[in-house]
Amino acid sequence: MGQETIRVLVVEDHHVVRQGLIALLSVVDGLEVVAQAGDGVEAIAEFRKNLPDITLIDLRLPRLGGVDVIERIRMETPTARFIVLTTYDGDEDIYRALQAGAKAYLLKGMTTEELIQTIRTVHAGKSHIPPAIAERLAERMGTEELTPRESDVLEQIVHGKSNKEIAAELEISEATVKTHINSLLGKLGVTDRTQAATAAIQRGIVPLESLRKQN
Repeated sequence: MGQETIRVLVVEDHHVVRQGLIALLSVVDGLEVVAQAGDGVEAIAEFRKNLPDITLIDLRLPRLGGVDVIERIRMETPTARFIVLTTYDGDEDIYRALQAGAKAYLLKGMTTEELIQTIRTVHAGKSHIPPAIAERLAERMGTEELTPRESDVLEQIVHGKSNKEIAAELEISEATVKTHINSLLGKLGVTDRTQAATAAIQRGIVPLESLRKQN
């Protein structure tokens, strides 16, 4: 008695996973799933309509990505509290989600107890970052930010493009491409293009979705 019910919005594009989360949370005392969404645009609409206390959100969503959803909702409602639930643990994903205002980050392999405890922790105004993820984030915070153009060049490297092809694609000179590559290699702490491409994928700087679209 007297315990405030925590109202939850579940945002997950995989129907089975979403329904599983809803079923799991629906039997927990003090929690109520007030809405659900299967993509980013729907998530914003459901948030506006229901104003949940906590939003569980995946980062990889159709129509509008999770980070963009967090940013847009928090522009309207700065007090909105988000818990990121994802299978991805690339440090760039973690960094962007937390910069956008997420209060917690959980991989989908978490236990039921960890999920419920995290919801209660975030509702109480605290943050929750598991140690393994905190370690990845610390590594990311210690690295220098890539410029937008360096990110563009890195994405082209991941797609296997040569310097000449990158120059044509981005409408810059090959000399400029080489300058950007030398800079991004240093920032990523790698020595060649292959290592740069590997780091870009592992850290989530270049999303896997962009590779699938090319193939």
